[in-house]
Amino acid sequence: MFGLEMGLALLLILCIVAACAFEFVNGFHHTANAVATVIYTNALKPEVAVAWSGLWNFLGVLSGAFFGLSVASGIVNLLPLEALVNLSLAHSMAMIFSLLLTAILWNLGTWYFGIPCSSSHTLVGAILGVGLAFSYMPQNISGSTINWAKAADVGLSLLISPVFGFGLTIILMFTLRSFFKNKPELFKEPNKDKKPPAWIRAILILTCTGVSFSHGSNDGQKGVGLIMLILIAIIPSQFALNNKLNVADYIPSAKKSYEIVQKIDDSQLTDKEKEIVGKLRKSTTSLIKDITDEAKTNSPEGKLLIRKNIMLMDKQVDKLANSGNIQISSNNLKELRFETGTLKNLIEYAPFWVIVMISISLGLGTMVGWKRIVVTLGEKIGKQHLTYAQGASSELVAASTIGVSTYLGLPVSTTQVLSSAIAGSMVASKGLKNLQGGTVRNIFLAWVLTLPVCITLSALLFFLFSKIL
Repeated sequence: MFGLEMGLALLLILCIVAACAFEFVNGFHHTANAVATVIYTNALKPEVAVAWSGLWNFLGVLSGAFFGLSVASGIVNLLPLEALVNLSLAHSMAMIFSLLLTAILWNLGTWYFGIPCSSSHTLVGAILGVGLAFSYMPQNISGSTINWAKAADVGLSLLISPVFGFGLTIILMFTLRSFFKNKPELFKEPNKDKKPPAWIRAILILTCTGVSFSHGSNDGQKGVGLIMLILIAIIPSQFALNNKLNVADYIPSAKKSYEIVQKIDDSQLTDKEKEIVGKLRKSTTSLIKDITDEAKTNSPEGKLLIRKNIMLMDKQVDKLANSGNIQISSNNLKELRFETGTLKNLIEYAPFWVIVMISISLGLGTMVGWKRIVVTLGEKIGKQHLTYAQGASSELVAASTIGVSTYLGLPVSTTQVLSSAIAGSMVASKGLKNLQGGTVRNIFLAWVLTLPVCITLSALLFFLFSKIL
């Protein structure tokens, strides 16, 4: 397998199976996000809803092959590249097993107790934990730490999305009330023995489909990112760069980036901006040196250096763009972003077989273990039965929020968005008294505790496995 020795090939298979297991368990949680509303409004029978959601989750992950894998790349880029390069194979395996075991354990635990929990929070916490643990290891020669800029982006999206879901659903519910005053059945408990009116049922099924597809396109990419972490760590010669592309074709972009950076007038910059430009010059110079050296472009070490410098360039260009200095030509920044984006084609990719494997794992997981979380979302967040208007508005807000986040390349929690959207719909109906305090408290605690618990657990497991191995 990939020309590896038997022992290494078995380790690789074990890691990939563990990553697929994470995505399978991920499906336990997130089926409920899509099917709870159609089940509790009698729009679809449970078995039909679950199979339908599984299919669209599958297709959502598969869409990454055609529309890009920016979320997957964001997951890969959270860890310092040195964590995948400077560690021995035993330590790399310890890192991968630690973050996967942490993510699976927390997801299974919260699922068992029927608590909607964020797989995104879980995975990000696990990655941050092993990254922090690595920063204190002697193998970290360069002193590299977590990509805190990327971690801040991820953390902000996870923090804002549930607040956004809650508020937007309240607004949408009031809008529906004003537009459909002559449709009181929209805001009443559905008749258990009757299907919804055809147009309402169509909207509910459409929003269920949208949440399933957008969940697959966002959450599914996290599994793709996990497998890419594994492949880059174990077989960098084949996966550090996209081997389907000719590295030499990207030399002009590297040289153009260098020329643009050299044009920036340091005298017009603050000390912080000078530091950013200095790092940009260093990384573009290093990239040109490595990308034009055929021996390096064909060696594992050289490919990792090229990958590292493209990542550093992207990071510094973002910082420069966010500095707001009007002295830096907007045209130069646009050109620099374009050239950096072109270079990122070498590193932001995943083999089609990886995407298909994660698609199947998430799709199958969607069809198993869904009931616990569905009951929580459908019966335990609010004190009233879910109405047609609540179901449609919650799903619509969730699907749109996740879709926008995927477009922006930000991982977002489907569970948090939909849970908060349902809570918002309940508040819009009868105020805060319409929420079940115990359930809301448990969801909030899981939201608050997920990151610190997963960071701590994955770091401790990493130190433990490192000693054992």
